[in-house]
Amino acid sequence: MNTKFVQQIADDLKKKSPLYIKVKVQSKAPKTEIADQLEDGTYKVKVAAQPIRGAANAELLKFLKKNLGLSDIQIVSGGRDSVKLIRLTV
Repeated sequence: MNTKFVQQIADDLKKKSPLYIKVKVQSKAPKTEIADQLEDGTYKVKVAAQPIRGAANAELLKFLKKNLGLSDIQIVSGGRDSVKLIRLTV
């Protein structure tokens, strides 16, 4: 896992909560991890689950909640798209 991006999001959460981030999800990856940050600030997240019946979204939310110590996390928009807007609350 790229801890640089997790730390960057955690630092942003200390300054502002709730925090909204854009995430581009790549499903069916070998493991779930934050892989990169695109030029527009969107985080590229690889998810091990398949995009069937919300499994990839559930895996994404579980991963972010666990690694960022969040009290609440929601997909605000893009639930069925690869690019999502996510609301993070500590």
